[in-house]
Amino acid sequence: MTSTPSPEDAFRDLFEQNFRELLGYALRRCGSPDDAADVVADTMLVAWRRFGQVPTDGTARLWLYGVARRVLANHRRGIQRRDRLGDRLRVELQDVVPDHADGVEANAVLVGALAGLSADDRELIMLTTWENLEPQEAAVVLDVPARVVRTRLHRARARLRKQLGDAFTDHGHVRDDRALRPVQEKR
Repeated sequence: MTSTPSPEDAFRDLFEQNFRELLGYALRRCGSPDDAADVVADTMLVAWRRFGQVPTDGTARLWLYGVARRVLANHRRGIQRRDRLGDRLRVELQDVVPDHADGVEANAVLVGALAGLSADDRELIMLTTWENLEPQEAAVVLDVPARVVRTRLHRARARLRKQLGDAFTDHGHVRDDRALRPVQEKR
């Protein structure tokens, strides 16, 4: 009397008979061995879930190739979606996080000026400038009345301007003709 193998044994046989061919198929079509292994694993997962649909007439390998082809197409679409999302995020990050090389000197001057302020002034300026909080919002963070924040902010900005001096004033190229002409004495 011949016994039929259990579904687990039949699937194990299907896997062992087709794994190498499926892996070769996936390796020739994927960018990395890890991706190829994922394609084979997903293909075999589909085969396990649909084990009743796997042909028993000797064409199981061809059926598995068809499944692997669809899994590979899904995998490629996933990579394209991930790449598009990465591109969008890079563009947004450029807007949010500018290139630090552009403002190294200005940043050093600003950090130095901020360091010359009291901790309270520095925190207030940073909340309203770098965190883009309105004075009312900063008042909530600092747990003080909004009118107090407005007054402190006005004074803190004045102290910061004093610390900065003329570091950020751009006079451009100004020709001072008086400095170029020699002084002539009256005779």
